[in-house]
Amino acid sequence: MLYTKERLRPQDLMQLHGLDLTTATRSVLFEMRYAATVGDAVRVLDMACFNDLVSLSELSSAIDGSKGWTGIRQARDALQLAAENAWSPAEVGFRLLWTGVAELGPVLCNPPIFDLNGRHLLTPDLFDPVAGVVGEYQGEHHFERGQRRRDITRETLIRDHGLELVERVAGEEPTRFLIRLRSAYARSRRLPASERRWTLTQPPSWTPTETVAQRRALPPHLRKALLANRSLKDAA
Repeated sequence: MLYTKERLRPQDLMQLHGLDLTTATRSVLFEMRYAATVGDAVRVLDMACFNDLVSLSELSSAIDGSKGWTGIRQARDALQLAAENAWSPAEVGFRLLWTGVAELGPVLCNPPIFDLNGRHLLTPDLFDPVAGVVGEYQGEHHFERGQRRRDITRETLIRDHGLELVERVAGEEPTRFLIRLRSAYARSRRLPASERRWTLTQPPSWTPTETVAQRRALPPHLRKALLANRSLKDAA
């Protein structure tokens, strides 16, 4: 167990079942400030947003009110790289490799994509809407027979609608993925705009859940129904 001694403001405390705890915002900021790397700090924040414990705006306000604290620069840097709709730690690393190392993007996390008639096509792990490049993280379960069949069908759907697919396989060397990523961008540039049969425009019947605020606003029955497919998947 590690002990730290630093300022603790009254507004950073709460009680749960008679036990004094620090608030979610204070706790997340603490973990970000003391994380080993900026990437680790991004994972902390992204997963806190995944669980709707904090929003990026709440963390931004907390950072602004903590100037001069240990690690606050790292927390501020991580905030610039964070997203509210990542679904797993592996996806966070995937995104940072794509945007930070390859310097491509920016990308959206788990955005719903529709055909031109408003039918939901897919919700990919990552998506560059300018280039039309879809990114999927392939964890171990993707190599099971049933899942692989579904993935093949999904690949056909993606390409039939004028999207380019690139996959990141769990455990592979980053260089291999980066080569495939740049090839996917090169192919996407050769695709005529007329071939793109997809849109990010959500139909009126769609209930958005991409932000912390949107998810917090859901009534319990809708939250259970709409967020059932969100899980901390592919953590390896």
